[in-house]
Amino acid sequence: MNAALFMEWATLIALVMLALALALSVVRIVLGPSLPDRVLALDLLTVVAMGFIGTIAIRTGFWLYVDIAIALALLGFLATVALARYIMLRRDTARDGEGP
Repeated sequence: MNAALFMEWATLIALVMLALALALSVVRIVLGPSLPDRVLALDLLTVVAMGFIGTIAIRTGFWLYVDIAIALALLGFLATVALARYIMLRRDTARDGEGP
């Protein structure tokens, strides 16, 4: 087994595992019992998508995909922070509404 064949099989296995992780995170987003669970699943989806894109970059040799993965990481981070802030504001509003 030469290095190119090993790299091809390794990236193929990684892509299959990452595709399974993507599917499971989508299931968690749909079935998540609460909003924070769904936000965490969305964050997981972003991280797995970055891994997927990185694996494709290794497999194809186009390093432009790495830039796309970095942009996706930034977007995922900002989305997670925004959704966490939304959850905090919603909780504070609900807490203020319950008072006497």
